[in-house]
Amino acid sequence: MPQLSVIVPTFKEVGNVRELRDRVALALAGIDWEMIYVDDDSPDGTADAVREMAQQDLRVRCIQRVGRRGLSTACIEGVMASSAPVVAVIDADLQHDEQLLPKMYALLAEGNLDVVVGSRYVDSGGIGNWDESRAAFSRFATKLSRLVLKADLRDPMSGFFMIHRQTFVDCVKAGVSGVGFKILLDLFATAPKPLRYRELPYEFRNRVAGESKLDTNVAWEYFIMLLDKLTGGVVPIRFIAFSLVGGFGLLVHLLVLSVMFKGMGSTFLWAQSAATLVAMTTNYVMNNVLTYRDLRLRGWGFVRGWLSFVLACSVGALANVGIADYLFHKDSFWLSSAIAGVLVGAVWNYAVTAVYTWKSPKSG
Repeated sequence: MPQLSVIVPTFKEVGNVRELRDRVALALAGIDWEMIYVDDDSPDGTADAVREMAQQDLRVRCIQRVGRRGLSTACIEGVMASSAPVVAVIDADLQHDEQLLPKMYALLAEGNLDVVVGSRYVDSGGIGNWDESRAAFSRFATKLSRLVLKADLRDPMSGFFMIHRQTFVDCVKAGVSGVGFKILLDLFATAPKPLRYRELPYEFRNRVAGESKLDTNVAWEYFIMLLDKLTGGVVPIRFIAFSLVGGFGLLVHLLVLSVMFKGMGSTFLWAQSAATLVAMTTNYVMNNVLTYRDLRLRGWGFVRGWLSFVLACSVGALANVGIADYLFHKDSFWLSSAIAGVLVGAVWNYAVTAVYTWKSPKSG
């Protein structure tokens, strides 16, 4: 049985998966290991390439996820599918230094550590040839992580680490959010007791094949994950994102209303109606891209989703007004009445659209 499982989350990495296996095989000579690729149904045939390898190499396995997306959840599913006592997480893009794996394994075998991290920010480590904007974002994100981090970790944003499987499972059971790309930070922020760790330096390398997955969604999901940790997981993380999008939608509503009513001379009724529809559509598009990124609707599903979203939010708006008016006429303070109405409407919109607009897959 393997003593080490190397978990590799993938999406559109068909040009890298075989090379990564070859490099890991050289680095881990003498250690019983396996590689578990967790692919988010890549359209480029990544999963098929991994299965082809698995036909020739019993150490390779493939988990293909349909209808689900996300690096952190892919890592969690890969670890849960492993029976090895130690697991490593490494990206498929060949930017991490696989030659660190034997040293990581040896350090964990000594029994004094819970996790060993490949770090770009300790002495002798480096970020390679990143441009200044990416380097600045990384530094800023690292500083923000101090809000929730329970350790003086130099590189909490690292996606390259090795950990005892039971430690990982304990963190998952304690409430790992699984949001976004920064599973290591999630583990450290959620761990039921402080993790014993060590950081090993490595130089971040250039991508060999494929395209970078870094986009605005990465920043958004990172911010949402931090909010989840700051609130202690009391509020559902999707509801936090849904509410933030709703706040932006309110600004859109007021802007359209102002332009049509004040600037174009439309009647208030027409301006209010148009502003409501535009705001609902804006909220729907943003939630589809951000809040429900893993369940994103496309094609006719996008149109159907928009219709159900508008219908649900229309009922929510009526509930908002009705609750607020009722409380106000019960001699409640106008501001508290309005806030209560907004909260009822928001909860309704979130609950109904989660069921009817963005439906979770029925099977795993």
